[in-house]
Amino acid sequence: MDVRQAGSGELKDLRQPFESNRQVRFFCQCTILAFQTYTFFSITQAKDKYVFWETQPVAQFGESGEGEEGPIDTPKTVYDVRKEPYNLPDRRNPLRLASFCISCDIFSANDSFEWCVCNLNDDMVAHEVYELLSNNYVEDEDNMFRFKYSASFLKWCLLCPGHRLEWLVGVRVKASRKLVGFISAIPANIRVNGKTIRMVEINFLCVHKKLRSKRLAPVLIKEITRRVNKCDIWQAAYTAGVLLPKPVATCRYYHRSLNPRKLIDVGFSRLAPRMTMARTIKLFKLPDSTSTPGLRECRPDDAPKLADLLMTHLAMHKLAPIFTPEEVAHWFQNVDDVVNAFVVESIDTPGNLTDFVSFYTLPSSILGHPQHTELKAAYLYYTVANSVPLRQLVSDAMVLAAARGYDVFNALDLMHNEAFLRELKFGQGDGQLHYYLYNWRLGNGRGLVPRDVGLVLM
Repeated sequence: MDVRQAGSGELKDLRQPFESNRQVRFFCQCTILAFQTYTFFSITQAKDKYVFWETQPVAQFGESGEGEEGPIDTPKTVYDVRKEPYNLPDRRNPLRLASFCISCDIFSANDSFEWCVCNLNDDMVAHEVYELLSNNYVEDEDNMFRFKYSASFLKWCLLCPGHRLEWLVGVRVKASRKLVGFISAIPANIRVNGKTIRMVEINFLCVHKKLRSKRLAPVLIKEITRRVNKCDIWQAAYTAGVLLPKPVATCRYYHRSLNPRKLIDVGFSRLAPRMTMARTIKLFKLPDSTSTPGLRECRPDDAPKLADLLMTHLAMHKLAPIFTPEEVAHWFQNVDDVVNAFVVESIDTPGNLTDFVSFYTLPSSILGHPQHTELKAAYLYYTVANSVPLRQLVSDAMVLAAARGYDVFNALDLMHNEAFLRELKFGQGDGQLHYYLYNWRLGNGRGLVPRDVGLVLM
Protein backbone atom coordinates (compact mmCIF):
# COMPACT_ATOMS: atom_id res chain seq x y z
CA MET A 1 0.00 0.00 0.00
CA ASP A 2 1.28 3.46 -0.81
CA VAL A 3 1.21 5.21 2.53
CA ARG A 4 1.11 9.01 2.42
CA GLN A 5 4.43 10.54 3.47
CA ALA A 6 4.38 11.56 7.11
CA GLY A 7 5.14 15.06 8.26
CA SER A 8 7.94 13.92 10.53
CA GLY A 9 10.65 11.33 10.26
CA GLU A 10 9.56 9.74 13.53
CA LEU A 11 6.01 9.12 12.38
CA LYS A 12 7.19 7.90 9.00
CA ASP A 13 9.31 5.28 10.74
CA LEU A 14 6.31 4.10 12.74
CA ARG A 15 4.33 3.64 9.55
CA GLN A 16 7.06 1.93 7.58
CA PRO A 17 5.85 -1.65 8.19
CA PHE A 18 2.74 -0.80 6.13
CA GLU A 19 4.49 1.20 3.41
CA SER A 20 4.40 0.08 -0.24
CA ASN A 21 2.66 -3.16 0.60
CA ARG A 22 -0.12 -4.12 -1.78
CA GLN A 23 -1.68 -6.53 0.70
CA VAL A 24 -2.57 -3.79 3.17
CA ARG A 25 -4.80 -2.29 0.52
CA PHE A 26 -7.07 -5.26 1.14
CA PHE A 27 -7.42 -4.23 4.74
CA CYS A 28 -8.82 -0.91 3.62
CA GLN A 29 -11.08 -2.65 1.13
CA CYS A 30 -12.39 -4.95 3.84
CA THR A 31 -13.76 -2.01 5.78
CA ILE A 32 -15.96 -0.85 2.93
CA LEU A 33 -19.17 -2.04 4.53
CA ALA A 34 -22.11 -0.61 2.64
CA PHE A 35 -23.47 0.17 -0.82
CA GLN A 36 -20.41 -0.95 -2.77
CA THR A 37 -22.26 -0.63 -6.03
CA TYR A 38 -19.45 1.06 -7.85
CA THR A 39 -17.49 -2.19 -7.97
CA PHE A 40 -20.20 -3.59 -10.20
CA PHE A 41 -19.67 -0.98 -12.90
CA SER A 42 -16.75 -0.43 -15.25
CA ILE A 43 -14.37 2.04 -13.71
CA THR A 44 -12.64 2.41 -17.06
CA GLN A 45 -15.64 4.05 -18.70
CA ALA A 46 -15.83 7.43 -17.04
CA LYS A 47 -19.10 8.41 -18.63
CA ASP A 48 -20.80 5.36 -17.11
CA LYS A 49 -19.45 5.83 -13.58
CA TYR A 50 -22.51 7.42 -12.08
CA VAL A 51 -25.29 6.47 -14.52
CA PHE A 52 -27.34 4.78 -11.81
CA TRP A 53 -26.66 7.34 -9.10
CA GLU A 54 -27.65 10.22 -11.37
CA THR A 55 -31.17 8.78 -11.32
CA GLN A 56 -31.31 8.62 -7.51
CA PRO A 57 -32.23 11.30 -4.94
CA VAL A 58 -28.67 11.92 -3.78
CA ALA A 59 -26.53 15.04 -3.87
CA GLN A 60 -24.75 15.33 -7.23
CA PHE A 61 -21.31 16.57 -8.16
CA GLY A 62 -21.41 20.02 -9.71
CA GLU A 63 -24.50 21.19 -7.86
CA SER A 64 -24.55 24.86 -6.93
CA GLY A 65 -24.65 24.05 -3.23
CA GLU A 66 -27.53 26.42 -2.65
CA GLY A 67 -30.72 25.44 -0.93
CA GLU A 68 -32.05 24.43 2.43
CA GLU A 69 -31.21 21.23 4.22
CA GLY A 70 -33.76 18.46 3.81
CA PRO A 71 -35.17 15.76 1.53
CA ILE A 72 -34.14 15.80 -2.12
CA ASP A 73 -37.04 13.86 -3.58
CA THR A 74 -40.58 15.13 -3.93
CA PRO A 75 -42.52 14.13 -0.78
CA LYS A 76 -44.37 10.84 -1.19
CA THR A 77 -46.60 8.53 0.81
CA VAL A 78 -46.60 4.76 1.09
CA TYR A 79 -49.49 4.75 -1.40
CA ASP A 80 -47.12 6.10 -4.05
CA VAL A 81 -44.70 3.20 -3.64
CA ARG A 82 -44.58 0.44 -6.22
CA LYS A 83 -46.52 -2.53 -4.88
CA GLU A 84 -44.73 -5.33 -6.73
CA PRO A 85 -41.03 -6.25 -6.42
CA TYR A 86 -38.73 -5.17 -9.22
CA ASN A 87 -38.24 -7.65 -12.04
CA LEU A 88 -35.31 -10.03 -12.06
CA PRO A 89 -34.04 -11.77 -15.24
CA ASP A 90 -35.92 -14.91 -16.21
CA ARG A 91 -36.70 -17.09 -19.22
CA ARG A 92 -39.32 -14.64 -20.44
CA ASN A 93 -36.53 -12.12 -20.96
CA PRO A 94 -33.89 -14.32 -22.65
CA LEU A 95 -31.66 -11.55 -23.96
CA ARG A 96 -31.39 -9.96 -20.55
CA LEU A 97 -30.88 -13.33 -18.88
CA ALA A 98 -28.18 -14.24 -21.38
CA SER A 99 -26.20 -11.18 -20.34
CA PHE A 100 -26.26 -12.56 -16.80
CA CYS A 101 -25.09 -16.00 -17.82
CA ILE A 102 -22.11 -15.24 -20.06
CA SER A 103 -19.11 -17.11 -18.68
CA CYS A 104 -21.17 -18.39 -15.75
CA ASP A 105 -20.43 -22.08 -15.70
CA ILE A 106 -22.50 -22.60 -12.55
CA PHE A 107 -25.55 -21.00 -14.13
CA SER A 108 -27.54 -22.15 -17.11
CA ALA A 109 -29.12 -19.97 -19.77
CA ASN A 110 -32.38 -21.60 -18.69
CA ASP A 111 -32.00 -20.40 -15.11
CA SER A 112 -34.22 -17.67 -13.73
CA PHE A 113 -33.99 -15.78 -10.47
CA GLU A 114 -36.33 -14.87 -7.67
CA TRP A 115 -36.44 -12.69 -4.58
CA CYS A 116 -36.28 -14.21 -1.12
CA VAL A 117 -36.20 -13.11 2.50
CA CYS A 118 -33.04 -14.21 4.32
CA ASN A 119 -34.27 -15.08 7.80
CA LEU A 120 -31.05 -15.15 9.81
CA ASN A 121 -32.88 -16.76 12.72
CA ASP A 122 -32.62 -19.92 10.61
CA ASP A 123 -29.05 -21.17 11.01
CA MET A 124 -29.05 -22.71 7.54
CA VAL A 125 -30.00 -19.39 5.95
CA ALA A 126 -27.46 -17.54 8.08
CA HIS A 127 -24.82 -19.95 6.82
CA GLU A 128 -25.87 -19.31 3.21
CA VAL A 129 -25.46 -15.56 3.66
CA TYR A 130 -22.13 -16.17 5.39
CA GLU A 131 -20.97 -18.31 2.45
CA LEU A 132 -22.06 -15.74 -0.14
CA LEU A 133 -20.27 -12.90 1.63
CA SER A 134 -17.20 -14.93 2.50
CA ASN A 135 -16.68 -16.01 -1.11
CA ASN A 136 -17.85 -12.94 -3.00
CA TYR A 137 -17.84 -9.78 -0.88
CA VAL A 138 -14.25 -8.50 -0.70
CA GLU A 139 -10.99 -10.17 -1.72
CA ASP A 140 -7.57 -8.62 -2.32
CA GLU A 141 -6.24 -8.41 -5.85
CA ASP A 142 -3.53 -11.01 -5.22
CA ASN A 143 -5.93 -13.60 -3.79
CA MET A 144 -4.06 -13.77 -0.49
CA PHE A 145 -6.81 -12.55 1.88
CA ARG A 146 -10.57 -12.81 1.89
CA PHE A 147 -12.99 -11.08 4.21
CA LYS A 148 -14.51 -13.62 6.60
CA TYR A 149 -17.81 -12.82 8.25
CA SER A 150 -19.14 -15.15 10.90
CA ALA A 151 -22.80 -16.05 11.15
CA SER A 152 -22.72 -14.69 14.71
CA PHE A 153 -21.42 -11.34 13.45
CA LEU A 154 -24.14 -11.14 10.79
CA LYS A 155 -26.85 -11.92 13.33
CA TRP A 156 -25.50 -9.22 15.65
CA CYS A 157 -25.42 -6.68 12.82
CA LEU A 158 -28.77 -7.45 11.25
CA LEU A 159 -31.04 -8.90 13.96
CA CYS A 160 -30.95 -5.69 15.98
CA PRO A 161 -33.86 -4.10 17.87
CA GLY A 162 -36.60 -3.11 15.44
CA HIS A 163 -35.23 -5.18 12.56
CA ARG A 164 -37.59 -6.33 9.82
CA LEU A 165 -36.95 -9.65 8.11
CA GLU A 166 -38.27 -8.34 4.78
CA TRP A 167 -35.31 -5.92 4.77
CA LEU A 168 -32.87 -8.85 4.55
CA VAL A 169 -33.23 -9.25 0.81
CA GLY A 170 -31.78 -12.13 -1.19
CA VAL A 171 -31.76 -13.29 -4.79
CA ARG A 172 -31.85 -17.03 -5.53
CA VAL A 173 -31.54 -19.17 -8.63
CA LYS A 174 -35.02 -20.68 -8.90
CA ALA A 175 -33.93 -24.15 -9.97
CA SER A 176 -31.06 -24.74 -7.55
CA ARG A 177 -32.14 -22.37 -4.75
CA LYS A 178 -28.57 -21.07 -4.66
CA LEU A 179 -28.24 -17.64 -3.02
CA VAL A 180 -26.48 -15.30 -5.47
CA GLY A 181 -27.31 -11.81 -4.19
CA PHE A 182 -27.94 -9.99 -0.92
CA ILE A 183 -28.58 -6.54 0.52
CA SER A 184 -29.75 -5.46 3.98
CA ALA A 185 -31.28 -2.56 5.85
CA ILE A 186 -31.64 -1.98 9.57
CA PRO A 187 -33.60 0.81 11.29
CA ALA A 188 -31.80 3.78 12.81
CA ASN A 189 -32.51 7.20 14.21
CA ILE A 190 -29.70 9.47 13.09
CA ARG A 191 -29.19 13.11 13.97
CA VAL A 192 -27.98 15.29 11.10
CA ASN A 193 -27.07 18.88 11.98
CA GLY A 194 -29.42 18.89 14.95
CA LYS A 195 -32.39 17.18 13.25
CA THR A 196 -33.23 13.57 14.16
CA ILE A 197 -34.26 11.55 11.11
CA ARG A 198 -35.86 8.12 11.05
CA MET A 199 -33.92 6.21 8.43
CA VAL A 200 -32.15 2.93 7.67
CA GLU A 201 -28.54 1.89 7.42
CA ILE A 202 -27.81 -0.04 4.22
CA ASN A 203 -25.15 -2.73 4.28
CA PHE A 204 -23.74 -5.94 2.78
CA LEU A 205 -24.63 -5.38 -0.87
CA CYS A 206 -23.17 -8.48 -2.52
CA VAL A 207 -23.57 -10.18 -5.90
CA HIS A 208 -22.03 -13.52 -6.86
CA LYS A 209 -18.72 -13.04 -8.68
CA LYS A 210 -20.00 -14.72 -11.81
CA LEU A 211 -22.90 -12.29 -12.04
CA ARG A 212 -20.82 -9.14 -11.64
CA SER A 213 -21.16 -6.26 -14.09
CA LYS A 214 -24.61 -7.52 -15.11
CA ARG A 215 -26.44 -4.65 -13.39
CA LEU A 216 -28.04 -6.79 -10.71
CA ALA A 217 -26.71 -4.46 -7.98
CA PRO A 218 -28.93 -1.52 -9.01
CA VAL A 219 -31.95 -3.82 -8.94
CA LEU A 220 -31.07 -4.88 -5.39
CA ILE A 221 -30.74 -1.23 -4.37
CA LYS A 222 -34.07 -0.29 -5.92
CA GLU A 223 -35.79 -3.25 -4.28
CA ILE A 224 -34.47 -2.52 -0.78
CA THR A 225 -35.47 1.12 -1.30
CA ARG A 226 -38.99 0.02 -2.26
CA ARG A 227 -39.34 -2.18 0.82
CA VAL A 228 -38.08 0.54 3.13
CA ASN A 229 -40.35 3.15 1.52
CA LYS A 230 -43.32 0.82 2.10
CA CYS A 231 -42.62 1.32 5.81
CA ASP A 232 -42.79 5.12 5.39
CA ILE A 233 -39.03 5.59 5.69
CA TRP A 234 -37.44 7.78 3.02
CA GLN A 235 -33.82 8.34 4.05
CA ALA A 236 -30.79 6.06 4.42
CA ALA A 237 -27.17 6.20 5.51
CA TYR A 238 -24.44 4.16 3.89
CA THR A 239 -20.69 4.15 3.39
CA ALA A 240 -18.36 3.18 0.57
CA GLY A 241 -14.65 3.19 -0.04
CA VAL A 242 -15.20 4.48 -3.58
CA LEU A 243 -16.31 7.94 -4.62
CA LEU A 244 -20.01 8.18 -5.52
CA PRO A 245 -22.32 11.19 -5.78
CA LYS A 246 -21.88 12.77 -3.26
CA PRO A 247 -20.24 12.22 0.15
CA VAL A 248 -21.37 14.18 3.17
CA ALA A 249 -18.06 13.33 4.84
CA THR A 250 -14.86 11.41 4.16
CA CYS A 251 -12.74 9.68 6.81
CA ARG A 252 -9.44 7.84 6.59
CA TYR A 253 -8.34 4.49 8.01
CA TYR A 254 -5.42 3.99 10.37
CA HIS A 255 -3.90 0.62 11.33
CA ARG A 256 -1.93 -0.42 14.39
CA SER A 257 0.03 -3.66 14.41
CA LEU A 258 -0.57 -5.93 17.40
CA ASN A 259 1.19 -9.03 16.07
CA PRO A 260 3.88 -7.75 13.69
CA ARG A 261 5.60 -11.11 13.30
CA LYS A 262 2.45 -12.74 11.95
CA LEU A 263 1.55 -9.75 9.74
CA ILE A 264 4.99 -9.87 8.15
CA ASP A 265 5.00 -13.67 7.89
CA VAL A 266 1.73 -13.77 5.92
CA GLY A 267 2.75 -10.92 3.61
CA PHE A 268 0.34 -8.40 5.07
CA SER A 269 3.16 -6.01 5.97
CA ARG A 270 6.94 -6.05 5.72
CA LEU A 271 10.01 -5.12 7.67
CA ALA A 272 10.92 -1.48 7.24
CA PRO A 273 14.42 -0.64 5.97
CA ARG A 274 17.07 -0.99 8.68
CA MET A 275 14.56 -2.71 10.97
CA THR A 276 14.98 -6.23 12.28
CA MET A 277 12.10 -8.42 13.40
CA ALA A 278 13.19 -8.03 17.02
CA ARG A 279 13.22 -4.23 16.77
CA THR A 280 9.84 -4.21 15.05
CA ILE A 281 8.30 -6.40 17.76
CA LYS A 282 9.78 -4.13 20.42
CA LEU A 283 8.46 -1.03 18.64
CA PHE A 284 4.88 -2.29 18.74
CA LYS A 285 5.01 -3.99 22.15
CA LEU A 286 2.07 -3.13 24.40
CA PRO A 287 1.86 -3.07 28.21
CA ASP A 288 1.04 -6.36 29.88
CA SER A 289 -2.10 -4.99 31.53
CA THR A 290 -4.56 -2.12 31.32
CA SER A 291 -3.90 1.12 33.21
CA THR A 292 -7.37 2.56 33.86
CA PRO A 293 -8.81 1.89 37.35
CA GLY A 294 -12.39 0.68 37.27
CA LEU A 295 -12.25 -0.60 33.68
CA ARG A 296 -14.51 -3.64 33.27
CA GLU A 297 -16.71 -5.38 30.70
CA CYS A 298 -20.15 -3.94 30.03
CA ARG A 299 -23.08 -5.70 31.67
CA PRO A 300 -26.72 -5.74 30.53
CA ASP A 301 -27.73 -3.62 33.54
CA ASP A 302 -25.33 -0.88 32.40
CA ALA A 303 -27.53 -0.07 29.39
CA PRO A 304 -29.58 2.87 30.80
CA LYS A 305 -26.56 4.70 32.22
CA LEU A 306 -24.41 3.88 29.22
CA ALA A 307 -27.12 5.23 26.89
CA ASP A 308 -27.07 8.54 28.78
CA LEU A 309 -23.26 8.62 28.67
CA LEU A 310 -23.18 7.95 24.93
CA MET A 311 -25.94 10.41 24.04
CA THR A 312 -24.25 13.21 25.97
CA HIS A 313 -20.99 12.50 24.19
CA LEU A 314 -22.44 12.06 20.70
CA ALA A 315 -24.40 15.31 20.97
CA MET A 316 -21.21 17.20 20.10
CA HIS A 317 -21.05 15.62 16.63
CA LYS A 318 -23.11 16.73 13.63
CA LEU A 319 -23.76 13.24 12.24
CA ALA A 320 -24.50 10.72 14.98
CA PRO A 321 -26.93 7.97 15.98
CA ILE A 322 -29.59 8.20 18.67
CA PHE A 323 -29.40 5.08 20.84
CA THR A 324 -32.14 3.79 23.13
CA PRO A 325 -31.20 1.69 26.18
CA GLU A 326 -32.50 -1.38 24.32
CA GLU A 327 -30.20 -0.62 21.38
CA VAL A 328 -27.25 0.02 23.69
CA ALA A 329 -27.84 -3.36 25.35
CA HIS A 330 -27.70 -4.97 21.89
CA TRP A 331 -24.82 -3.11 20.23
CA PHE A 332 -22.55 -3.09 23.27
CA GLN A 333 -22.97 -6.58 24.66
CA ASN A 334 -19.89 -8.75 24.86
CA VAL A 335 -19.91 -11.56 22.30
CA ASP A 336 -16.68 -13.46 21.70
CA ASP A 337 -15.19 -12.71 18.28
CA VAL A 338 -18.03 -10.30 17.48
CA VAL A 339 -17.99 -7.24 19.76
CA ASN A 340 -16.32 -6.24 23.01
CA ALA A 341 -17.38 -3.28 25.16
CA PHE A 342 -15.90 -1.89 28.37
CA VAL A 343 -16.94 0.82 30.80
CA VAL A 344 -15.04 2.66 33.50
CA GLU A 345 -16.93 2.59 36.79
CA SER A 346 -15.94 5.27 39.26
CA ILE A 347 -13.92 3.98 42.19
CA ASP A 348 -15.17 6.82 44.39
CA THR A 349 -18.82 6.56 43.30
CA PRO A 350 -19.72 2.92 42.62
CA GLY A 351 -22.33 2.58 39.89
CA ASN A 352 -21.31 5.81 38.18
CA LEU A 353 -20.04 5.17 34.63
CA THR A 354 -17.52 7.75 33.46
CA ASP A 355 -15.88 6.35 30.32
CA PHE A 356 -16.45 3.78 27.61
CA VAL A 357 -14.54 1.99 24.85
CA SER A 358 -15.53 -0.75 22.39
CA PHE A 359 -14.33 -2.62 19.33
CA TYR A 360 -15.81 -5.17 16.93
CA THR A 361 -14.26 -8.07 15.03
CA LEU A 362 -13.84 -8.57 11.28
CA PRO A 363 -11.36 -11.34 10.45
CA SER A 364 -9.99 -12.31 7.05
CA SER A 365 -9.11 -15.73 5.70
CA ILE A 366 -5.46 -16.12 4.75
CA LEU A 367 -5.35 -18.06 1.50
CA GLY A 368 -2.65 -20.56 0.67
CA HIS A 369 -0.39 -20.01 3.68
CA PRO A 370 1.18 -23.17 5.15
CA GLN A 371 0.79 -22.08 8.77
CA HIS A 372 -1.76 -19.29 9.24
CA THR A 373 -5.41 -19.44 8.14
CA GLU A 374 -6.97 -16.31 9.66
CA LEU A 375 -6.05 -12.67 10.22
CA LYS A 376 -7.93 -11.35 13.22
CA ALA A 377 -8.71 -7.64 13.08
CA ALA A 378 -10.30 -5.37 15.69
CA TYR A 379 -12.07 -2.16 14.66
CA LEU A 380 -12.50 0.68 17.12
CA TYR A 381 -16.23 1.25 17.61
CA TYR A 382 -17.65 3.89 19.98
CA THR A 383 -15.71 5.61 22.77
CA VAL A 384 -16.37 8.15 25.53
CA ALA A 385 -13.42 9.65 27.41
CA ASN A 386 -14.29 11.83 30.40
CA SER A 387 -12.13 10.93 33.40
CA VAL A 388 -9.09 9.66 31.47
CA PRO A 389 -7.51 10.65 28.14
CA LEU A 390 -8.88 8.97 25.02
CA ARG A 391 -5.35 7.81 24.26
CA GLN A 392 -5.32 5.83 27.52
CA LEU A 393 -8.70 4.22 26.82
CA VAL A 394 -7.69 3.13 23.32
CA SER A 395 -4.34 1.86 24.59
CA ASP A 396 -6.21 -0.29 27.11
CA ALA A 397 -8.52 -1.52 24.34
CA MET A 398 -5.49 -2.59 22.31
CA VAL A 399 -4.06 -4.41 25.33
CA LEU A 400 -7.36 -6.25 25.73
CA ALA A 401 -7.51 -7.03 22.00
CA ALA A 402 -3.95 -8.35 21.93
CA ALA A 403 -4.72 -10.59 24.91
CA ARG A 404 -7.64 -12.00 22.92
CA GLY A 405 -5.44 -12.91 19.98
CA TYR A 406 -6.06 -10.00 17.59
CA ASP A 407 -3.38 -9.26 15.01
CA VAL A 408 -4.16 -5.67 14.05
CA PHE A 409 -6.23 -2.80 15.47
CA ASN A 410 -7.93 -0.28 13.17
CA ALA A 411 -9.52 3.11 13.60
CA LEU A 412 -11.02 5.89 11.53
CA ASP A 413 -10.03 9.51 12.09
CA LEU A 414 -13.60 10.48 13.01
CA MET A 415 -14.88 11.93 16.29
CA HIS A 416 -11.82 12.77 18.42
CA ASN A 417 -9.67 9.87 17.23
CA GLU A 418 -6.91 12.07 15.84
CA ALA A 419 -5.91 12.73 19.45
CA PHE A 420 -4.30 9.29 19.85
CA LEU A 421 -3.25 8.12 16.37
CA ARG A 422 0.32 9.43 16.39
CA GLU A 423 1.18 8.61 19.98
CA LEU A 424 -0.21 5.07 19.81
CA LYS A 425 1.75 4.30 16.60
CA PHE A 426 -1.13 3.95 14.17
CA GLY A 427 -0.05 3.98 10.54
CA GLN A 428 -2.10 5.92 8.02
CA GLY A 429 -3.71 3.77 5.37
CA ASP A 430 -4.52 4.77 1.82
CA GLY A 431 -8.13 3.70 2.24
CA GLN A 432 -10.89 6.24 2.71
CA LEU A 433 -14.45 5.74 3.86
CA HIS A 434 -17.04 8.04 2.33
CA TYR A 435 -20.29 8.69 4.19
CA TYR A 436 -23.48 9.15 2.18
CA LEU A 437 -27.08 10.10 2.89
CA TYR A 438 -29.85 8.93 0.58
CA ASN A 439 -32.59 11.48 -0.12
CA TRP A 440 -31.09 14.10 2.18
CA ARG A 441 -29.12 17.21 1.24
CA LEU A 442 -27.00 19.17 3.69
CA GLY A 443 -27.75 22.87 3.91
CA ASN A 444 -25.84 24.94 1.33
CA GLY A 445 -24.12 21.75 0.18
CA ARG A 446 -21.54 21.98 2.94
CA GLY A 447 -19.84 18.71 3.77
CA LEU A 448 -18.69 17.58 7.18
CA VAL A 449 -15.13 17.08 8.41
CA PRO A 450 -14.13 13.82 10.15
CA ARG A 451 -14.41 15.40 13.59
CA ASP A 452 -18.10 16.10 12.86
CA VAL A 453 -18.82 12.41 12.29
CA GLY A 454 -20.03 10.43 15.29
CA LEU A 455 -21.52 7.53 13.31
CA VAL A 456 -19.78 4.18 12.88
CA LEU A 457 -21.22 1.85 10.24
CA MET A 458 -19.91 -1.71 10.03
